[in-house]
Amino acid sequence: MFDSLSDKLDLIFKKLRGQGVMTEENIKEALREVRLVLLEADVNFKVVKDFVERVRVRAIGSQVLQSLTPGQQVIKIVHDEMVALMGGGEDNSLDLSAKPPVSIMMVGLQGSGKTTTCGKLARYLKKERRRPILVPADVYRPAAIEQLKTLGRQLSLEVFDSKADQDPVDICREALKYAELSGFDTVIFDTAGRLQIDEYLMNELVRIKEEVQPREILFVADAMTGQEAVNVATGFNERLEVTGVVLTKLDGDAKGGAALSIKAVTGKPVKFVGLGEKMDALEVFHADRLVSRILGMGDVLTLIEKAQSTFDADEATRLQQKLKKSQFDLEDFKNQLQQLKKMGSLESIMGMIPGMGKMMKQMQGNQPSEKELKRIEAIIDSMTRKERADSSVINGSRRLRIAKGSGTSVQEVNQLLKRFTEAQRVIKQLQKLGPKGLMKGMGGMGKGIFPF
Repeated sequence: MFDSLSDKLDLIFKKLRGQGVMTEENIKEALREVRLVLLEADVNFKVVKDFVERVRVRAIGSQVLQSLTPGQQVIKIVHDEMVALMGGGEDNSLDLSAKPPVSIMMVGLQGSGKTTTCGKLARYLKKERRRPILVPADVYRPAAIEQLKTLGRQLSLEVFDSKADQDPVDICREALKYAELSGFDTVIFDTAGRLQIDEYLMNELVRIKEEVQPREILFVADAMTGQEAVNVATGFNERLEVTGVVLTKLDGDAKGGAALSIKAVTGKPVKFVGLGEKMDALEVFHADRLVSRILGMGDVLTLIEKAQSTFDADEATRLQQKLKKSQFDLEDFKNQLQQLKKMGSLESIMGMIPGMGKMMKQMQGNQPSEKELKRIEAIIDSMTRKERADSSVINGSRRLRIAKGSGTSVQEVNQLLKRFTEAQRVIKQLQKLGPKGLMKGMGGMGKGIFPF
């Protein structure tokens, strides 16, 4: 989503880094460019005006003008102010401190991804050792109730059995009683949406709020809709006093203005961001990490957290022993691919490593794609155990059989074997340098993540 914004800011920052001495005029010129870039990214006009002024006041101070690296100082100020703009330093965690069951109302317009987000949030809370129940209270949209029930089955979560001919307020009242009697500690209400805000919808949501007394009212906003998402959030907040925002579709290709504006305009913190359709594609929002990604500085903390959540300690120990003995084979290669896939899309992972996002852009399509990773996995799956353990036995006839079994060509099988042989050679060379050399060759990312 932020690629265009990142590229344009990077050009401005390159000019700043190249200037040995900064003057007030230099700073004003740079900030004029920053202002235009943010406006082009669909950031709210008043938000941009206030942001640029805060940066200007700090940047023309003696600390910057007398610094040995004034350009870097200005970049740091932009970074800090952008973090503050998005709510950095504030507590944006869910308030689940009330007596169970704690109610969470999910509100928003149709098409914002509200129902899917309910499933994602329930999955997140389950991982946090809570016992959530999902409540379908949208009786107007066709198949909305069934959609939530399907998500519940996929995630092994209970979904309250509501019917489309029931009153939404009655559904919520009965669901809350059921949750209390059944020992659930969190109730997530999937309320109705509309294509636009209307009085009937708001009155219904107000009635539900009065009935269930939610600890959290989360407004689900489609980040792809830009400033309209901010306007709609303001409308919902005026009637319901929302406690936080969930920004969905942050992996899309919109300009990103909503993500940068919504906290400043509504005063409500962004608590989660959705980064894809999969049920694990919901992240706790950290303003400093998102700003680091926007400014091309990577996001190592989130990468480490993703790695830890998919990290298999036994597998890592086993792999480490095999690496020491130079016994890394195609089965290990495949296992590492699978661990990589669990962490999310390759593009998102690379974007978290400082400098890698820009490098992938410069490669202009030569970097490995998601399809290529799947193709590699299919080729390895078409091999026998003996072939995976010792790739040197794979002769011409075996390569033909593997290609047919994986739906690929002999040339693609040859390319994989060539790459793997090269990976083995590099690993052997790094072994001679000891553990530090090996870790450096693995990108410094830790055991069991990127060993090839």
